[in-house]
Amino acid sequence: MNGIVNEPASPLIAARGLSKRYRRGREEVRALEDVSFEIYAGQFVAIVGPSGSGKTTLLNLLGCMDEPSSGTLRINGREVQQFTEAERTGFRRAQIGFIFQHFGLIPTLSVRENITLPFIFSRGTPGPEVDEILERMQLKHRRDHRPAELSGGEMQRVAIARALVHRPSLLLADEPTGNLDSATGENLMTLIEELHAGGLTIIIVTHNAAIAARAQRCITLRDGNLSVKGGNSLV
Repeated sequence: MNGIVNEPASPLIAARGLSKRYRRGREEVRALEDVSFEIYAGQFVAIVGPSGSGKTTLLNLLGCMDEPSSGTLRINGREVQQFTEAERTGFRRAQIGFIFQHFGLIPTLSVRENITLPFIFSRGTPGPEVDEILERMQLKHRRDHRPAELSGGEMQRVAIARALVHRPSLLLADEPTGNLDSATGENLMTLIEELHAGGLTIIIVTHNAAIAARAQRCITLRDGNLSVKGGNSLV
């Protein structure tokens, strides 16, 4: 014993009393209510729950695409509520990658052009990382093809390449296997597990219990309320 006590690492994400409400006509909808949890760098976390439970709302907050009505959210040491709109946009583009169920590819652009969109949005210049990610996603032979010329699995790999090309610290995936057949979905999950093994922090929203079981932790939402199973969490 050397008498040194190692302090625990700070969480990559810390939510405290996070709530989101909005108006629908005269009705107030409580999409999230008093949600608290922590996620540490390098974890693979699944968010599950029935339709309308608040999963997408929570993912939008974690992705800095929306603001909470109350509570606090810190990501990578920064309090999201303190951002201006421009700061939030810049932080999202620099720190977070997104994978969507419907791929979100622009049909008139080639594979390579779709992948370079994060640089265009941030007014940056694409570098060797574009060719590196094309190689990693086994898309080099498809670089000049349009999305309509690709299979579903190839389109999802393009979406993943676009999400990773700027080397984010956090990857968010919303039902990424929802439009894929079982074999292609299995290949995608294997790729996601490889990315996690390489140290990337991943949060995935899914209705699929088998996919959720592959994550390290599971955050379960029901009617906007939270139940967290696994270590390093606050309930």
